[in-house]
Parts: sequence; C-alpha cells; structure tokens
Amino acid sequence: MTTISSLPAAELADDPSAAQASRAGGRRRGFRPSTRAGFLLRRFGRLLLSLAVVVVASFFLVHLVPGDPVRAALGVQASPELVAATRAELGLDKPLFSQFVDYIGGLLRGDFGVSIRTGQPVSAMIAQRFPATAVLGVLSFLVALFAALPIGIGAAVSMQSGRRRVQDAVISGVLGMLIAVPGFLLAVGLIALFAVQLGWLPAAGWGDPREAILPVLALALGPMAYLARIVQVEMVTVLGMTYMTTARAKRLPSRLVYLRHALPNIVTASLTVGGLLLSGMIAGTVFMETIFAIPGMGGIMVPAVGAKDYPVVQGVVIVYALIILGVNLVVDLVLVTVDPRSSIAEG
Repeated sequence: MTTISSLPAAELADDPSAAQASRAGGRRRGFRPSTRAGFLLRRFGRLLLSLAVVVVASFFLVHLVPGDPVRAALGVQASPELVAATRAELGLDKPLFSQFVDYIGGLLRGDFGVSIRTGQPVSAMIAQRFPATAVLGVLSFLVALFAALPIGIGAAVSMQSGRRRVQDAVISGVLGMLIAVPGFLLAVGLIALFAVQLGWLPAAGWGDPREAILPVLALALGPMAYLARIVQVEMVTVLGMTYMTTARAKRLPSRLVYLRHALPNIVTASLTVGGLLLSGMIAGTVFMETIFAIPGMGGIMVPAVGAKDYPVVQGVVIVYALIILGVNLVVDLVLVTVDPRSSIAEG
C-alpha cells in the first residue's frame, strides 16, 4: 500500500524552486546562451544610458542654481580682478556648452575637475571619503537583510499558526512603526536613548567600531522593517501552497521544509526589494553622515551644494549614481542566476 511518506518527489512538482531546478537540468542539455547574453547586454546598456542622463542632468541642473561660486569661494572682499582671473582659470568664463564639452572630456580621462572652494582635485577628495560611505552603506544593508529574513519568516509562521496572536500583533506594530518613522528622526531618538540617557554608545564619530553601531542602526532599521513585511507576505503565500502541505504531510523536518521548499521561493522578491532598498540606503548615507559626523562623501557634498561648488557636486552625484546603478546591475545578475525566468520574461 502506498503511504504519504512514500510519495515520490514528483508530488512536489508544483514547487517553483523544484521545477526551476528541473528546468535548469534541461537547459544544461539545451542551453540558450543568447537569451542570457542578450539580457546582460540590455542591462549594461541601460546602465550606460542612465549614467549618461545623470551626467548631463547634474551638470546643467547645478548651473541653474543662482549665485556666483567664485565670489562665494573668494568672499565678498575679493577684488573684481581676482574674481575674473579665477573664473578664467577655472574655465567658468566660457559659454555653458563649451564648459560641458570640457567637463565630458575630463570625465573620459578620469578627471572630475578641481574644487572651486578648496582647489583640491575632486577625485582625490572622493577617494578619501568613499570608504566611510561604502562601509556605512554595506553594513546597513547586511544588517537589514539578515535581520529581515528571520523576522519576516517568523512572523509569517506565527500568523499562520494562529496561536501567537499577541506576538504577531507586537511584531507587526513594531515593524509598522519603524517603517513610518523617518530615518533622521530615528537617528535622533537612538542618540537620545543610547548615547545621552544610557551612555552606552558614542553619539558621533567614526573609526571605533562602537561609533558605527548607531548610524548603522539608524540607516538599517527602516529598510529592515519594510523588507521583513515583504518577506512575511511572500512567506504567508508560500506556506499556503500545495507543495508546502505535501512536504509537511511527508513529515519532513520543519527546518528542511522551510529551507528547501519555502526560502528559495521568497528569494526573488526579497532580492528585488532588497536591491531597491540598498539604493535608497546609499543615498540616505548623506543624512546619516551629517548627523553622526562621519567623514563620508556627504560631508563634502552638503557644503558644496550651498557654495555652488560645481565639480564637487557633480563628482559626488556621479559616484552615487554609479554605486546605485551598479547595485541594481548586480541584483539583476543575481536574480537571473537564481531565477532564469527573469531574463526570459523580458524577451
């Protein structure tokens, strides 16, 4: 007599991850490299096009801001002759289109120009500040990702069981609060609690690992809560699928059921949302660096905006755009590796 525990693996054929693995085997026999190569080429082409739009937009938009950057850099006491000489030295006396052509030529040579305020090469200023911004963004993303997955999965399992309604309500309430509170307000609250009231952590600075805890939390908690809700919703859907019922009926260990059959089917949505959140988190480092006095790229961009320091603003914007576009490209590559249907769906 056939029992449930002796059901063949084919009973789990409606599991998308199992079906995907089966298709992968078939593709190895009849692999179509043109589909994936075309997908990658389209993605890379979009990255270059988006970067070109950012370069053009950042150049002309900063020049639309009223004010004289040379006068702002030299001060109101500077003589008109010195202002004119400095403007000619920086090429700011040329027509705007000529300045744009010179700027593009410099970018193609890897030259971001010279800061109007400090006279330093912009590439050197960015290289000095980039590590702090990168560490802050990467640490925040890892904290958000690795905290969101267990919280979202646990909340979904708790919701499905229906036996821990109070726990589910508390988790949902805390996640909703973290999503609603703006990042800068959360940063102020963390400083007030852990630095001022409890005295456990420093309120500002960079270099000591303890100084990174509060800015990382302030940047990660909101995206973590949002991603956890996405994971929870996806997990609730997956838990209701027939293949999950079949897996549990076969008396597979819970750990195996969740890791082998549930987790792979929520990875696609989690990666997509995680990539979008990482882009926002990298942009949000500007505010966190200002609040926590972190020597990142935000520390040179904010004063440069106020002083109309064109080269610095344009250089930082381009680097931020490169990071965000690069992250999206990596996410797309991971998605097409995890779920090859992503490349096929785009034709």
